[in-house]
Order: sequence, then structure tokens, then C-alpha cells
Amino acid sequence: MPPDSRDAAHLWDMLSAAREAHGVVKDISLEAFMADRLRLRALERTLELLGEAARRVSLPGRASYSEIPWRPPRGLPSGRALIGQRNLLAHEYGRINPALLYQAASDNVPSLIIALERIVGTTE
Repeated sequence: MPPDSRDAAHLWDMLSAAREAHGVVKDISLEAFMADRLRLRALERTLELLGEAARRVSLPGRASYSEIPWRPPRGLPSGRALIGQRNLLAHEYGRINPALLYQAASDNVPSLIIALERIVGTTE
């Protein structure tokens, strides 16, 4: 079954949110980030939007783009993948570790942006 026709829009939304998330932490230290509540909230929200857009990509679409971490590998906490991270941010905000969000946006999001740019380039 081919990806849903709406997947391209959701992938674009993912790319936009990923770029915004990386922009929140780019050129700022972890210490400065931890002291800036507004940046923390901005990062939480952009990662939540990223996960929501990921959740809306059809199952065939997800299968087509295996380079995207849609769901966590078996045995890993749900916060390790886009959809699980979104659920954590939306429903279990008391368990959020700001340092892990910073690390995700600094270390993982740049490669996600590259993958999404490659995918979106093929879905135009």
C-alpha cells in the first residue's frame, strides 16, 4: 500500500518543527538553556509538534521512510522516538528532563533534519 497523499504535508510539518527545535538550542550552552524557562517551553512545544506531525504520517508512509525513528526500538523508553516523545511531552510533563530534551535537539535533531530534507525532496 502506498503512503497516504497527506503524508507529504505531515513530513513538511516535521521538518519545520525539527528546524525550529534545533534553532532553540543552537549556539547556547546547556547551562544557559537550563536557566532560560522560555527556551525550555519553546523546545518542549516544538518537539511536541514534531511528534504530532510524525504520529499523523500513515503507517505505509512510516514503512517507506525507515530512517525516521517513528517508534522506539524494543526495550527502550518511549522518549527515545518521535511519537513516544510527543506522548511524554503532552501527557507526562512532570517526567520531562530538560537536559535530555536539549541533548535530543542538539545531537539527534540535526540528522533528522537531513533525513527529512532528503525525504521531502523526493515527495515534492
